[in-house]
Amino acid sequence: MQNKVRSLALTILALIVGLSLAQVAGFQLSQRIKDRMAAGEKPVIRVSYHDVSNEFAPFIKAGVERAAKELNVDAVMVGPVGAAADQQVAELENLIQAGVDGLAVSSSSTDALAPVINRAIAMGIPVVTYNTDNPSSDRLAFAGQDLVQSGREAGELMAQVLGGKGNVLITTLDAAAQWSLDRESGAREALANYPDIKVVSTINTGTEPQQIYATIENAMLANPDVNGILSLECCSTPAAGEYVKRNNLGAQVKVVGFDLLPATVALVQEGIVAATIDQNPEQQGFEAVRMLVDALHGKAVTDVDTGVKVYNPDNIQEYLDATGN
Repeated sequence: MQNKVRSLALTILALIVGLSLAQVAGFQLSQRIKDRMAAGEKPVIRVSYHDVSNEFAPFIKAGVERAAKELNVDAVMVGPVGAAADQQVAELENLIQAGVDGLAVSSSSTDALAPVINRAIAMGIPVVTYNTDNPSSDRLAFAGQDLVQSGREAGELMAQVLGGKGNVLITTLDAAAQWSLDRESGAREALANYPDIKVVSTINTGTEPQQIYATIENAMLANPDVNGILSLECCSTPAAGEYVKRNNLGAQVKVVGFDLLPATVALVQEGIVAATIDQNPEQQGFEAVRMLVDALHGKAVTDVDTGVKVYNPDNIQEYLDATGN
């Protein structure tokens, strides 16, 4: 009798979960996952980052690990070494076949990742995006920065530190990636408001540290009239600052970039990097997991904007104090 009652209770709970999730953009949780959640089993969540080898990844991972602990779920960050879309797709396909309960995806390529995201959704596996969105897919929600708006903020900061006049070089790890295109469009939009500022070129640096530095160095040598370097991401920001520092150009060339890698923080302290924009990557990792847990329990999920926080030499100590450095 007890088994029959338990079975009936699980069936009713599964139906409730299914009906609740039907309200989330028409999404229907698979029967397998409904049964697991109704039975109180620990959700298996995988958070796919587009390049686990870059220096930004540990910040995301810290948020995933915090969520795993606080929300009591099996959540692990995975992803390719190097921004290789084919490898990320293959890994996600394997995870789907293995029977994960939820996926969070930071896309290395919008076009390449959308089909696998849509396939997971069609199979009843909840998928959210974080850090880099994939709005053309059927993902349930996005956690991260408004990339176009953050690009506008960066462009405005660049204009301010240049006094509204100068020649700007834009640097990015992957000029063809959607996140880069979004940030660049915002930056160019803001800089276009200043007729005395010229964007000389957008430089694709690649992801290998020595290559990043060499590419920036070559671009600066080829364009000696550049007096502003605007980096669109974590890893060309310190390289740009290091180039300026090594060549004693701090008075002539202003650097604006993104994120709070230790090298960037040090360069901001020294006044070499004029400003850097934080996108709260630890919170992005946490929210990616939290949204999936909510979806698995029948709650509607909505986008989370992790904001734009500007640090410069005047306030960088706030960050150091907050992080205990």
